[in-house]
Amino acid sequence: MHKVLEESISIAVLVTAIAIVVARLPRIDVGHSAAFKRRRLRNWIPVGVLYALLYMGRYNLTVAKSVFGTMLGPDGAPMMDNPDFALIFGVGTTVYGVAFIINGPLTDRIGGKRSLLLGAWGSIVANVLLGVITWMRPGGSLALLFSIVYGLNMYFQSFGAVAIVKINAPWFHVRERGTFGAIFGILIALGLYLALDVSRLIVDAITLEWVFFAPALLLALLAVATSALVRDTPSQAGFDEFDTADASSGDDGGPPLRVAQVFGKMFRNPVIVTIACIEFCTGFLRQAILQWYRSFAEATGGTESFVYAHWGMVSCCAGILGGVFAGVISDQLFQSRRGPVSAVLYGFMVVGSIAAVLLLDTPLLAPIFAFMSMCVIGVHGMLTATASMDFGGRKNAGVAVGIIDGFVYAGTAVMSFTYGQLLPTKEAAKVVSNWLAWPVAMVPVALVGFVLARRVWYATPRAATKS
Repeated sequence: MHKVLEESISIAVLVTAIAIVVARLPRIDVGHSAAFKRRRLRNWIPVGVLYALLYMGRYNLTVAKSVFGTMLGPDGAPMMDNPDFALIFGVGTTVYGVAFIINGPLTDRIGGKRSLLLGAWGSIVANVLLGVITWMRPGGSLALLFSIVYGLNMYFQSFGAVAIVKINAPWFHVRERGTFGAIFGILIALGLYLALDVSRLIVDAITLEWVFFAPALLLALLAVATSALVRDTPSQAGFDEFDTADASSGDDGGPPLRVAQVFGKMFRNPVIVTIACIEFCTGFLRQAILQWYRSFAEATGGTESFVYAHWGMVSCCAGILGGVFAGVISDQLFQSRRGPVSAVLYGFMVVGSIAAVLLLDTPLLAPIFAFMSMCVIGVHGMLTATASMDFGGRKNAGVAVGIIDGFVYAGTAVMSFTYGQLLPTKEAAKVVSNWLAWPVAMVPVALVGFVLARRVWYATPRAATKS
C-alpha cells in the first residue's frame, strides 16, 4: 500500500509538472482568437491522452516480459527469454511498419478521428486477448501466441501516430508546430511512464494479466471522450479554416489524388525520403535503449540503481526535456526548421553512444542512456510529428506520417532481430562484457542519423501549385 501511495503521489506530481510545462511553452502568435485556442485545447487533450494510453497498451509487453522471464514452463525453461522477446517485438514492429502502407492512405480518406478510434478499439481487443492468454498461463513458450496477438495489436496501434498528426495538421500553423512537436514528445514520455512504471505497479499490486486489462479499460474511456469531443478540422467545430502554410497550401481544390500518386509524390520528395531514413535510425536507437536497458540491468545485477527502479519516470522526464528543447528551439531559433535541431540532437547521440561503449561496466551508463532518450524523443517529435505535417501537408499528412513512422519501426524491427542474434542469454547474460555488441551497434546508426540530419538543415515546406 505504501508503494501504491508513493507512486500515486509521483503520478500527480508528474501530471502537474507536464501541465505547467505545456502552459509555459513559448507561443508563436499567428492571429488565432482566444475562443479558437480554447477549442483547440479541448480537441487535442483527449487525443493526446488517448495516444499516451496507446503507448501503455504497446510497451506493457516489456514489463510482462520481465515477469515471464522469472516464470518457468513445464520443461524448466523461462516462459519468455531474450530471443522470445526479440521475436515477439520484432514481429510486432514489422507489422506496425508495414501497416502504414494501408493505414496512412486510409487515414487521409476517412479522417484522423475515425482512424484514431479504429486504432483504439482494435488495441483494446488485442490487449484483452493478451490478458486472457496471460491469465490462462498456457504451458511452454509464449512466443508463438504472443507474436500473433501482439502483431494484431501493433496493426491497430499504427493508426495512432498517423491519426494524431492528421487531426492536428489543420489546427496548427507551420510556425506553431514546433510547440506541437514538444507536446507530442511529452505525450510519448507520459505513455512510456504509464507503460513502464505504472504497469510494473499494476503487476505488483494486482496480477500480471492486469498489465494488459488496465490499458484496455483506460483506452475505452478515452475512446468515448474522443468520440464526443474531437473534431477533425476547425470548420467542424464552428471556426473558419486557415492557411497552415505547409505543403498543402494552395492545394485545397480538385479531386484527391489516387493512393499510388500520393505515395509517388512523397517518395519523389528528397526531404521526406531523407527524414524517413533519419527516423529509421531513430527507431533503432530509441528501442535499443528502451527495450534492453532493464534486461541488461536485471541480467548483470544493476537493479539497485535509481534509474532502473524508476526507468519509466526517468524516460518520461527525458522525453519532456527532449520534446520541449526540440520544439522551442525549432520555432524560436531556427524559424520553424526541423533539420537543425535534429542534427544537434543526433550529434549528442553520437557522443552518447560512444560513451556507452566506453562506460558499459560503470554506474554512468544509466544517465548516459537517459540523456540519449531525451535526444531521441526530441528528434522523433520533430520529424514524425512535425516535419511530416510540414512536408506532407494537411491533405497528405496520413501518407507522410505513414512513410516516416513506418521507417521508424523498420529500424525498430532491424534492431530487434539484430539484438536477438547478438545479445547473450541465460548464464552468459550475467557477464557485462558479453553485452558489448549492444552499445557498439548504436554508434554507426547514430553517425548515419547525424549525417542525414545535416542534409536537411535548410529544408522548409513549399506551397503546392496544383492539387
